[in-house]
Amino acid sequence: MNEPVSRETPPLVEKLYPRAAVRLAAYAELLATQGTVRGLIGPREVPRLWDRHLLNCAVLERLVPEGATVADIGTGAGLPGIVLALVRPDLRVSLVEPLLRRTTFLQEAVEHLDLQNATVVRARAEDLPPASYDVVASRAVAPLGKLAGWCLPLCVEGGLMLAMKGSSVEEELDASERELESLGAELWHIHQLGVDELAQPTTVVSIVAGRAAGGPRHGRRGR
Repeated sequence: MNEPVSRETPPLVEKLYPRAAVRLAAYAELLATQGTVRGLIGPREVPRLWDRHLLNCAVLERLVPEGATVADIGTGAGLPGIVLALVRPDLRVSLVEPLLRRTTFLQEAVEHLDLQNATVVRARAEDLPPASYDVVASRAVAPLGKLAGWCLPLCVEGGLMLAMKGSSVEEELDASERELESLGAELWHIHQLGVDELAQPTTVVSIVAGRAAGGPRHGRRGR
């Protein structure tokens, strides 16, 4: 029998996001129950929903400007988009997902959590209008070069693509530099978020979108 998600909200959640703690707990419960039943969350992930998923996504908000419009591409069960909408009421978040069974769950989650600043969009990234968002975020969707081809065209000039990545991020970024340049990326940087707070810090690649995705740009990694 699978271990249930803890009914107690971790102290770190209360410390970092006290105003969102109750609804974050409600979302955790939704993921542990309906999310698992519908195959959106693996049963083995349930005991570590807080550490590996919710808090891991929550700290991404530290890179998002105030009042930004955000698209979460391939959001799946709503990670990181729903979490961002919960911890940052100032954001306007589009939860972009092409699969009907996932968008059905997302719509139910948005209504259950009374999320006024999140909208479910059933679509593929390439079908969305270009230059529509201040920030385009993603988590475990595709290799960085391919992902940039979907995300950077959706960013306004000077907007941010935020890609949550794993331990091989350096190699992945090195292999994608030519693609990033061809897409108009102007600056990229690897961030470690939640160091000394989370059991495993969140690794994020931030990429600044240039004037015209697809035009010649000289990318340079921030230091």
